[in-house]
Amino acid sequence: MISYLRGRVLTTTAETVILDVNGVGYEAYCSGGAFKKIVQGEIAELYTYLQVKEDGVTLFGFESPKEKELFLKLISVSGVGPKMGISILASLSAEDFAQAVATADVKRLSAVKGLGKKTAEKIVLELHGKISAAEVLDASGDRMTAATETPVQTKLSLEDEDAVAALMGLGFTRSESLQAVKRAHDIGARGVEEIIMKALQGGM
Repeated sequence: MISYLRGRVLTTTAETVILDVNGVGYEAYCSGGAFKKIVQGEIAELYTYLQVKEDGVTLFGFESPKEKELFLKLISVSGVGPKMGISILASLSAEDFAQAVATADVKRLSAVKGLGKKTAEKIVLELHGKISAAEVLDASGDRMTAATETPVQTKLSLEDEDAVAALMGLGFTRSESLQAVKRAHDIGARGVEEIIMKALQGGM
């Protein structure tokens, strides 16, 4: 199993990258997050998933172990193969994908080319509740810091979830909303309305 590659970027296409690893060229279909860190001619690293089929093998590359984990959860959904999975993560960042699942945003998912509404609904149905708030915050591979963790508990209270949902409805990401709710608690806000008001006053 090839799970990680580090080498010089030889060439890229709209979907793939070829890495020269000690004189051997590895071609991998990459997520959008991985492509953001790839510069032709420079050293790059990919966390990879190897698909083995009767007609050949295919590599898929990701920017972090966390993004790869999201991909593995995605392709565990019936009817979603690796090519569709990488297409989704090429169209949506890992954080946006996790957020769409967490908020049951079928419309956002079905906007991905080649992904129909029924499959998007199946993704939400099968993965909803399996992707945690920590994964939403940490989808890009960055570790959570004390400033971004939710206060005391790992799971949000119902009123905090309501506040987060309301802030997301105003256009903020889940990560931004979680941090804003935490700051609102730090200055003594209690109750959904007060938490939302303090979060907005804090400038997000």
